[in-house]
Amino acid sequence: MKITAIEAVPYAIPYTKPLRFASGEVHTAEHVLVRVRTDEGLTGVADAPPRPFTYGETQASVTGVIEKIFAPQLRGLDVFARERVHARLDRTVGNPTAKAAIDMALWDIAGQALRLSVTRLLGGWSDRMRVAHMLGFDTPPRMAAEAARIRDTYGITTFKVKVGRRPVRLDLDVCKALREALGTEAELYVDGNRGWTASESAAALRELDGLGITLAEELCPADDVLGRRWLVRRSPVPFVADESATTPAEVTRSLLDGAATAISIKTARTGFTGSQRILHQCEGMGAEVVMGNQIDGQLGTVCSAAFGAAHASASRRAGELSNFLDLSDDLLTEPITVTDGTLTVPDRPGLGVAIDPEKLDRYRQDR
Repeated sequence: MKITAIEAVPYAIPYTKPLRFASGEVHTAEHVLVRVRTDEGLTGVADAPPRPFTYGETQASVTGVIEKIFAPQLRGLDVFARERVHARLDRTVGNPTAKAAIDMALWDIAGQALRLSVTRLLGGWSDRMRVAHMLGFDTPPRMAAEAARIRDTYGITTFKVKVGRRPVRLDLDVCKALREALGTEAELYVDGNRGWTASESAAALRELDGLGITLAEELCPADDVLGRRWLVRRSPVPFVADESATTPAEVTRSLLDGAATAISIKTARTGFTGSQRILHQCEGMGAEVVMGNQIDGQLGTVCSAAFGAAHASASRRAGELSNFLDLSDDLLTEPITVTDGTLTVPDRPGLGVAIDPEKLDRYRQDR
């Protein structure tokens, strides 16, 4: 089965409220829908969410690199020749979400052709994942109220708290308010998006330790090599590398250099093939993993859940799978849902989803 065409369709759907964090803020999902077509009539889909403040990609750059470079290089290749596909993609540096979307769309096609779900193809550990919800910057009362609403409505009891503001007290007060509102049964962990210095982070961790925080993610820049290493050695909880460890080589350096003790895996930037390599790498080195969120819509969330549920170690912790709840609309014909704090992966061939053509026409940006 050969690749005949790859389409990149830019679209934009507003969020009902912006998500703010130390390295930026997002008001609209300006994503790219990627469709890979084959000579046997099967079409695979995936979502590319550009994050210019993290990886340097934009909606225009994702669309451009797929249409002008990747599509011509991949046209005519066997869908199952994954190594050859990645060898051609890797001729071009960077562009992680564009590459990841093509990879996941090919897995979607493989599942359809074999009449198996992607989760079963990848490992088949489970058909569901526990869900964590990501809380962006706001005042302590508002963040506590949002967390309580999410818990009461969807049964979610794990929350990732965006921190990294100055003065540090702003975020410490938020974490205290969350603990008071949610009680001891809720799991809280923090993500600084590189907003603090190592010394600010160390002071914050000392105070957060009393609140039962379970993970700390990217509190200070990994480029502050000695400061980051000094901080990680003193962290009372696993220290997660996210945007600083996006490739197998970066993961190796982060873990061996003492810049992290756990890794966030995001299928939106490493696809299924790269994510599986990183997962196995972490298993071999004894590092925990978290399924992260690229502020995904429902299609991206399905991809994260499909991968996480397929593997025992990837589904051990709650995955960050709920921020699609803040989108004003979506592209899928059949919306996904979170029930009792759990998201169930569609049990259909491939990713098991379909794109609503009317909604895509409404939100696409190239017409």
